[in-house]
Amino acid sequence: MNEQYISIISKELQLAPHQIQATLQLFEDGATVPFIARYRKEATGSLDETQIVAIRDRLAQLEALDKRREAILKSLAETGKLTNDLNLKVLKADSLAVLEDLYLPYRPKRRTRATIAKEKGLEPLAQKLFDQEPGLDPDVEARRYLDEEKGVSSVDDALSGARDIIAEWANENTETRAHLRNLFSRKGQFRAKVLPGKEAQGIQYRDYYDWEESVGQAPSHRVLAMRRGEREGFLSLHILPPEEEALAILESLFLKGDSPASQQVRLALHDSYRRLLAPSLETEIKQETKVRADRDAIAIFVDNLRHLLMAAPLGSKKVMAIDPGFRTGCKVVCLDPQGKLLHNETIYPHTGDQAAAKAVERIVAMVRQFKTEAIAIGNGTAGRETESFVRKLGLPADVQIVMVDESGASIYSASAIAREEFPDHDLTVRGAVSIGRRLMDPLAELVKIDPKSIGVGQYQHDVDQGELKKSLDDVVMSCVNSVGVEVNTASAQLLTYVSGLGPQLAKNILAYRNEKGPFESRAELKRVPRLGPKGYQQAAGFLRIRGGSNPLDSSAVHPESYPIVETMAKDLKCSVSDLMRDESLRQKIDLSRYVTKDVGMPTLNDILQELAKPGRDPRKTFEPFSFAPGIESIDDLQPGMRLPGIVTNVTAFGAFVDIGVHRDGMVHVSELCDYFIKDPGQVVRVHQQVMVTVLDVDHQRKRIALSMKNQGDNKSKDKPDRKTPKNVPQPSTQKYHEKISQKKKQRGIQQSL
Repeated sequence: MNEQYISIISKELQLAPHQIQATLQLFEDGATVPFIARYRKEATGSLDETQIVAIRDRLAQLEALDKRREAILKSLAETGKLTNDLNLKVLKADSLAVLEDLYLPYRPKRRTRATIAKEKGLEPLAQKLFDQEPGLDPDVEARRYLDEEKGVSSVDDALSGARDIIAEWANENTETRAHLRNLFSRKGQFRAKVLPGKEAQGIQYRDYYDWEESVGQAPSHRVLAMRRGEREGFLSLHILPPEEEALAILESLFLKGDSPASQQVRLALHDSYRRLLAPSLETEIKQETKVRADRDAIAIFVDNLRHLLMAAPLGSKKVMAIDPGFRTGCKVVCLDPQGKLLHNETIYPHTGDQAAAKAVERIVAMVRQFKTEAIAIGNGTAGRETESFVRKLGLPADVQIVMVDESGASIYSASAIAREEFPDHDLTVRGAVSIGRRLMDPLAELVKIDPKSIGVGQYQHDVDQGELKKSLDDVVMSCVNSVGVEVNTASAQLLTYVSGLGPQLAKNILAYRNEKGPFESRAELKRVPRLGPKGYQQAAGFLRIRGGSNPLDSSAVHPESYPIVETMAKDLKCSVSDLMRDESLRQKIDLSRYVTKDVGMPTLNDILQELAKPGRDPRKTFEPFSFAPGIESIDDLQPGMRLPGIVTNVTAFGAFVDIGVHRDGMVHVSELCDYFIKDPGQVVRVHQQVMVTVLDVDHQRKRIALSMKNQGDNKSKDKPDRKTPKNVPQPSTQKYHEKISQKKKQRGIQQSL
């Protein structure tokens, strides 16, 4: 194992070297992030998933850097340009930018103005000018290099060629690039302008038609918006620092006075900056800010997705699900407590009185026939109208009526997964089933959909798709393993995300289950084809078998720890089942008696918690929610209304809230709470129930501005567990409000595209 990697990561993440070493060794042995975090706490010093992922990702970066270092050293050696000094510099380079700067003068490249000038024999002249001897007359010296055959027919030709060579020297100087890179980072400005003639077509980017903002201050959503406008051909986008400062840096590095030769060098330096250095560093900083914006956007997406996946499940209930529609009718399905499709039909509650009366009759009959406990209604077209229709039917009070976010349901219904599950049913039936199952268990249903289609991201199609997929896969796997998976009812998609499995092993488990019947114990999993000891070790603790032969199989206690629990029970002269059932028995356990070389107090405490609540679900208890009655479209809204809503998306600039009018409203970050915050995630999360006030309704652009300020009813247990920041400015004075209002107008922040 690379000791240098361990040292670097330890210093950067402020973790002990032995923690890094243990984590890297576990990765090398094939362990997954959830397994390491849950079952190897003694080895890692109880590192959490975030820290373990940071170690993994930093290792990948260091390995990529070394791979590039090796390629550069090989290239330099093959071309005979690798000196001892250069070799040492390459080996010491601690970033990709420094590596590339070192390699730049030796990189194979197309013919440049400088190489052409060298071919004309002008390099000695360039060197003499660059030395800037006070007595040198550039014109006199240049005449010595006139050569008609080589294309140097005048003094100006000679001096111009010499300046091209000096310009390239300056461009390829590592110290120069380091100083200017620092200037670009510190004082670079994004400058966006609309392209001539594109004003009307690019109206969605009008906030950026004449926009300037510091590189260091621009938030991710504006960086990605400007880049998208540039990519789509509506904006020009540049990142440049003050030119006079850049030129001053160059002159301080290379000029030796004010002689005639120095004047030639000054001209070369200015040309080098404008023609070579500025475009090159601008591209580099553009990429750097893109990476940073991607990272921030992905982090927001990941956080939103985690909250959505971990939304409270209704649980195993008999559910009727309705996929609403006007003219085409509403597709209705009835599901059993395991989500199995029992019945489907189409009703037409919105196409006339006669059809509506028939719809009433059918819904009441189906509720009675299938003993429906909850009705899930998709929140798409006709969703609010259908909800209103169902609520007026006078159904039993214990039948819950819930609006369900149907984002991505159409993606699932057209997928190969849905076709395989329901080969004899059309898209509408599959979509309705997905809506019902999403109410019963959001996590189990949402794993069947590409996370990018769920609608909780920010510029998800603009960010690095590889990094996005890796991060989303991480969060899905984290959520699935945190909740645990009932192996006898899980879908292949859900099993795929269990630690140590994957698509093929998930299919193998289903095939074994279908052939042999339900698993009776975790140990039986060892008989699944191709599920070897390593895979079993990684997966077993996250798989649940309720009602099996071993009561521990329904818990998160790993099979490797079963002997510890059995010893505890034996010491107390009781069974494992008694130990799980009787709290007074568990209170008699002295954990210190069971500490060994490999098992410490962290694992023992986890075991004790699991014995108390076997297979406990970390998700919150389901709480019913309903929109304000009579508010079903944007036309029903008036400024000043206070309405209940559900947070559907959190972005860098605020939160979107569904208030039941088929169009999410926007709560700008400045309207989220009564004190200043920079990160909306401090106070809101996806799927949070909130109360909002309507500030403004733009009917033409169909935009709704909302506020969550000055509302005690948002300070609920449903909010993220965050403390109110201390010593923050309170927006209680008119001066504060005026300052915020003026700032927003000046910056013209674009809320959404």
